[in-house]
Amino acid sequence: MSQDTRVAAGPHRDKLGQWLMLLTLLAVVIVLDQATKRWAWRHVSSAEINTGGDVLVGHTVGGWYADRVTGALLDLLDFGLLSIAAPILVRRRRPAAVVVSGALMLGGWSSNLHDRLGMHYWTAPGSIRGAVDFIHVGGANYNVADFFVVGATPLFLLAVGYLGWGATNESATVRAVAPATRNRQRAWASMLALAGVGLIAVAVGAADYGGVRIAPHV
Repeated sequence: MSQDTRVAAGPHRDKLGQWLMLLTLLAVVIVLDQATKRWAWRHVSSAEINTGGDVLVGHTVGGWYADRVTGALLDLLDFGLLSIAAPILVRRRRPAAVVVSGALMLGGWSSNLHDRLGMHYWTAPGSIRGAVDFIHVGGANYNVADFFVVGATPLFLLAVGYLGWGATNESATVRAVAPATRNRQRAWASMLALAGVGLIAVAVGAADYGGVRIAPHV
């Protein structure tokens, strides 16, 4: 194998490794969250269903999420955003800290979205559409996925800010990033920061929205 071939193969191996890391972490978060929700619905007296509303914006948005039509449309929008975010995360070589924290963040959001897309029929049979919240902290109820979102999002933003978002290359030509490219990277970092703040706000705000159904414990 020539040197050029080995150099070209390096990024492909790195990208494959990042995809494997992303999918593994997504699976770990989703399985852990769904398993704890299923257990809590049967054994935790305070377990309840969060229909997806957000106390930060009031009952109006909560009604949209609870409604069968608008809620489904919002769920599809969330699904589309997560489907786009995951490939973007591993489109290039990223620092491991960026990929790991980003994957944990997306895993938390994906698992809660799974509940609204039908997984709640398995975790909480007989419940209304929504996620099982059962961890009582500071007057609000949360689930494991919420903690992944709230915990991993600031770590992701710190990793991007400290280590950078773009990939580097072994060649000096690629390392000499054009100013326009650096500006685009800074713009991406700014948008990610704003998105991260929004994710945390929505996760905390939606944690204890009213109109839920309590688990039918026996």
